[in-house]
Amino acid sequence: MTTIRFTNANVIDTRKGQVLADYEVRIKDGRIVDVSAEPLNGQDDQVVDLKGRYLMPGLVDSHVHVTAITPNFALLETLSPFYVGAKSNELLESMLMRGFTTVRDAGGADYGLAKAIEEDSLIGPRILYCGNALSQTGGHADMRGPGQQTFEGCFCCAGLGRVCDGVSEVRRAARDEIRKGATQIKIMASGGVSSPTDRIDSTQFSLEEIDAIVEEATAANIHTMAHAYTARAINRLIPRGVKTIEHGNLMDEESCRLFLEYDAYLTPTLATYDALAKEGVEAGMAPHLQQKVYDVLDAGGKALEMAYRHGVKMLYGSDLLGRMQRHQLNEFNLRKDVVTADDLLRAATCNAADAYGYTGDFGEVIPGARADLLVLSENPLDDIMVMTQPERYLLAIMKSGSFYKKEL
Repeated sequence: MTTIRFTNANVIDTRKGQVLADYEVRIKDGRIVDVSAEPLNGQDDQVVDLKGRYLMPGLVDSHVHVTAITPNFALLETLSPFYVGAKSNELLESMLMRGFTTVRDAGGADYGLAKAIEEDSLIGPRILYCGNALSQTGGHADMRGPGQQTFEGCFCCAGLGRVCDGVSEVRRAARDEIRKGATQIKIMASGGVSSPTDRIDSTQFSLEEIDAIVEEATAANIHTMAHAYTARAINRLIPRGVKTIEHGNLMDEESCRLFLEYDAYLTPTLATYDALAKEGVEAGMAPHLQQKVYDVLDAGGKALEMAYRHGVKMLYGSDLLGRMQRHQLNEFNLRKDVVTADDLLRAATCNAADAYGYTGDFGEVIPGARADLLVLSENPLDDIMVMTQPERYLLAIMKSGSFYKKEL
């Protein structure tokens, strides 16, 4: 494989939040092998002169649904998985072209999509997937209406979750997703916006069920992510070993204390509420669910401010559905008045690697890391809005040492 050497690069150190001026970076076999302020020797290297442009690690979106081709999850469960997979192709390629080289799917993607991306049969970011999220009966992944007794679709097809009840069932479900290669397990641990029968303020799964799920994930050396809105839900999850809390709009001061004590991470997803408030019904979301969106929209901004003030470690997550996924970069805009540019970049790079247990594997421009790299014409540490305009500022996208965009 050709060795690529970037010269005259202003490397963004995402962990320290600073620029390393006039560096050279060598790429071989899909990995970074050298990062140096001194000239690197290599007669056979393919040299790419960046001429002072900015080199940074590829972005990580820690909460996506790459198979959510519609916000109507009940409809999604009835669709052909072949159709959903084909439509996901467009969503995945668009994510990569925005600069996301890794995404963590929070329900829906499986080993097939991840393998197709790995083989370049589909173009898109690397997918870390949970398979089907685990939900109790009447929980956030149970898409039956109150008068519906049976499932219209099947949970092995195009849905985002699977229903399981009781310690033995949740343990079997977790083991089954792990068998299918899950890189994390997703727990639906509170009510949600898009589910038809649960309440936002409900807690879901018993403590014994949660313990069983976390135990199985820990045994497989993978982490757990939990959908949770309220402090009541969050504060029972973190001490039980759940690593990341998704959403967290209605958290409290005690939640912040627990995040710090147990080294857990928060994934706010402001972009999804902003988009749903503006486009939800038009995009196919049931009108009666729209009120849930307004109930949590304002709370999300307040929770973000409280968490940041307390020093809670955060991840970048968009959680957008269907055609609303075009707003994926809007999360930077929605957080920028509260969170500094360096911390926003950490949330979208090295924090994700740390949370998943992949420190040093991606999210940094360091020797040994994957060669997932972006070249920008301007410095996002000076203006984070640079990240929201890839058509203007994003000149090159590299994943695993291969260029997917190169306009240098």
